[in-house]
Amino acid sequence: MSADQAGGNRLAAETSPYLLLHKTNPVDWYPWGEEALVRAKLEDKPIFLSVGYSTCFWCHVMERESFADPAVAERMNRDFVCIKVDREERPDLDEIYMLATQILSHQGGWPNTVFLTPELRPFFAGTYFPPRDLSGRPGFVTVLESLAEAWRSRRRDVEEQAESVAQAMQRYFADQGGSPVAVSEPPSISTVVHDLEHHFDSQWGGFGGAPKFPTPANLLLLQEVAEADASAARMLAKTLEGMARGGIFDQLAGGFHRYSTDSEWKIPHFEKMLYDNGLLLEVYAREWERTANPEAARIARGIAEFLATEMTSAESAFWSAIDAETQGREGAYYVWQREELLDALGNENFGFLAPLFGFEGPPFFEADRYVLHLPDSVDDQASRRRLKREELLAQIRPLRAALLSARSRRQRPATDDKILADWNGLAISGLATAGRLLADEEMTNRASDAAEFVLARMRPEGGPLCHTWREGVARVGAFLADYAFLIRGLLDLHDSTGERRWLAEALDLAEEQEHRLGDPAGGYFVAAASDELPFRSKEIFDGALPSGNGIAVQNLLRLAEATGDELWLERADKSIGTFSALLQQRPEAVKTLLVAAHRYRRIGTRKSAAADSGERVITPGPAFDLEEESRQKISATLAAGLADDERWRPFRVELQIEKGWHVNAPGGGESSQHLSLLGDAMEIRDLRWPAAEWLRPAGSFEAAPVYTGVFQVSGQLRAMSAASARLWLEVQPCDERRCLARVRVELPLSAALDLEPDSDDG
Repeated sequence: MSADQAGGNRLAAETSPYLLLHKTNPVDWYPWGEEALVRAKLEDKPIFLSVGYSTCFWCHVMERESFADPAVAERMNRDFVCIKVDREERPDLDEIYMLATQILSHQGGWPNTVFLTPELRPFFAGTYFPPRDLSGRPGFVTVLESLAEAWRSRRRDVEEQAESVAQAMQRYFADQGGSPVAVSEPPSISTVVHDLEHHFDSQWGGFGGAPKFPTPANLLLLQEVAEADASAARMLAKTLEGMARGGIFDQLAGGFHRYSTDSEWKIPHFEKMLYDNGLLLEVYAREWERTANPEAARIARGIAEFLATEMTSAESAFWSAIDAETQGREGAYYVWQREELLDALGNENFGFLAPLFGFEGPPFFEADRYVLHLPDSVDDQASRRRLKREELLAQIRPLRAALLSARSRRQRPATDDKILADWNGLAISGLATAGRLLADEEMTNRASDAAEFVLARMRPEGGPLCHTWREGVARVGAFLADYAFLIRGLLDLHDSTGERRWLAEALDLAEEQEHRLGDPAGGYFVAAASDELPFRSKEIFDGALPSGNGIAVQNLLRLAEATGDELWLERADKSIGTFSALLQQRPEAVKTLLVAAHRYRRIGTRKSAAADSGERVITPGPAFDLEEESRQKISATLAAGLADDERWRPFRVELQIEKGWHVNAPGGGESSQHLSLLGDAMEIRDLRWPAAEWLRPAGSFEAAPVYTGVFQVSGQLRAMSAASARLWLEVQPCDERRCLARVRVELPLSAALDLEPDSDDG
């Protein structure tokens, strides 16, 4: 459907709220996919790629100014194949083409505006462009005309530029991937703490100047060492206090805005993201555990309440984000004029609350508005008024409710109601951890409900995990962040509840992650292999979120400690070795991986100490007994006939698999390891397996041969030694979504074979 058909374009068939915002543009938009890419090659046209997200202020501005303009759209449709991408739906594409923009323009941001050859090689890029030339900056129309002319008349120059950029991107992703080396001693975390000290704002907290971001990777690293490092503890406490008092925290409804536009945390960029709040909920809850500071507990509860009241779907999962603007005005929903505060509070309450919430002096936002914040801490304010802390909070509570009620009558900013597996994983972690540390069962239950939804609804038909869900549709294969953050959330739920099922689900997803994204050399790719991706990247560096590979390695270590299975340690070792050079050269950029490396080193120290004694390095956690669960899913009996002159006996093993479960049949590639018949001091020949049925098992896009119900295996066997002969099945039961532990089920021989002790070994 072209742009002038049915009053819209192809984006009308999408589920992303961001793409749907553009469905009525006169631009002939395509979603990313084969149709657009084939058309670009067939018509030999360059691709205009626009990447953004639904709560991006400047994305909305460019949509209104340029994409909704028929004259601009006519130029776009004539000279380019136009593709619109939601960066939150396709983080793999966002990462690749943001790198291109940084190479070409030495800056980054959204909307990301990239022009590609039909072979998907970038040759020009930028971020927001005004529609017309402005103050020496080329307008979008000028850019369109110049690039169309260059494609027609200077094609060779364009392609040389594209080749140069592609080579630079290839080098970057190759360096990012690392190469397997022996794991050396990781740099000390204190080295990175010292680096953070150089950027620390000792007055307001946080790192660097404006704009100032929460950067949870910094906070989590500081929490890792705060007990032993006074400098880390000081920076952590100051930063968390500054954020909690600032306008970056919604003092009425709870929850953090995206970042602060000033160094004081006072004036935020007003969008609210699920991922920030999930991570910061965990950080504040852990700070309460470490310090018993009641402010940390209060902020954690405020975040949890915000998630419950403003971010929870009818299905009990969590939406993605809340917009910063209302009717084109940034922060309009959240800021206050003096008259509005007086109307909501009355003169007496206005005078009481003004010094507490920062509207005592002249307005400081857009000349006539306030952003509510706490100029002083709650304890200082209480002391000044000769009140106990709880007494002051009790007096504030009805006034906050009055302001919140007045605010709720305003037009709300838009909510991005898509559900993302990775961001829900972060919220699950935050709620599960806070529920455990604050002894709040309701938080833990919310985490459980969200996990139930993701596992049931975002793995359609028992297949691999999906990244996004909206209006009943799960789509886009999961990325590394989906597995890493969701597994982390399930492990936190397991820690909080002691329920074995969360650990089982985490193990299942970890195997699926290995199958789809694992690099045999070590580490994990961001996305599964695809012909649509010009590069396959790994996520190593921390940014707004901790890195996917860093969290994945931390998960491997937790799985090893929970299960006692050193396979997980081996995978962690390989990943850390792959990224060892980056750890040595740029530890400040890979803080999450650095924490993982130090946790692994601590296990290695225990391993060295245990080597001489023969003790286990790790032992299963108290709630781990998946082997017993496996044995409960299968039963087997052995029957045998009379031996011939050479002592060969015909035999039959009858197996029964519990309803709803299956075992993978031999001959199915990797799945052939799920069922085996083995023996000690025993020969087996003429083994005959029954015909299998075909099923798509968990973690695979392809069907595999399986057995269900009751079936029989037959053959001939001969005991070489009656005293030591043993026969057993190795089996791994699976259902449509997960596989349990692989176990051995021994088959009793004496009664079946009527064996007598041998006089010799025959």
